[in-house]
Amino acid sequence: MPVAIKLGPHFSSMGEVALRLDEAGADALVLFNRLLQPDIDAESLSVEPALGLSSPVDGLAPRTWIALLRGRIRGALAGTGGVEDGGDLAKYLLAGADVVMSASALLRHGPAHAATLLEQLESWMARKGFAAVGDIRGLLAVPPGTDEEAYERAGYVNALRAANVGAYTAW
Repeated sequence: MPVAIKLGPHFSSMGEVALRLDEAGADALVLFNRLLQPDIDAESLSVEPALGLSSPVDGLAPRTWIALLRGRIRGALAGTGGVEDGGDLAKYLLAGADVVMSASALLRHGPAHAATLLEQLESWMARKGFAAVGDIRGLLAVPPGTDEEAYERAGYVNALRAANVGAYTAW
């Protein structure tokens, strides 16, 4: 029986957790689960359940981890969160997702939006010259053998530099 484990994003060592689950025989990892995060209403003195629908920014963390794990674990990688259009599907596939899940966009736009997502992905692939999903899957994943810590530091430094340039040009 295939076993897919849906993980939350709040592990202090996500890579280690993923590797151990893979070694234990998990067939797939789903990145990431959205948790119910209740809030406190100070006026009514009550706890209010809250679960907001995802938006494209919610895809950043799962895509980062999929790109890092692709080729390092034998199990499949499923991405969830932040899929609003075909471009978001493409980003997950470029990172290396085997499967991409969407719920929030379907709740917002209705079940027929699934066909729209696929049409948008097909249009993007045709525009970019890709014939099959396999041609893009993992294209932008971190290559196995890369020093992940150095890669992450370089990405962080590059992001700070880009933000810094933007801050100075705004003055």
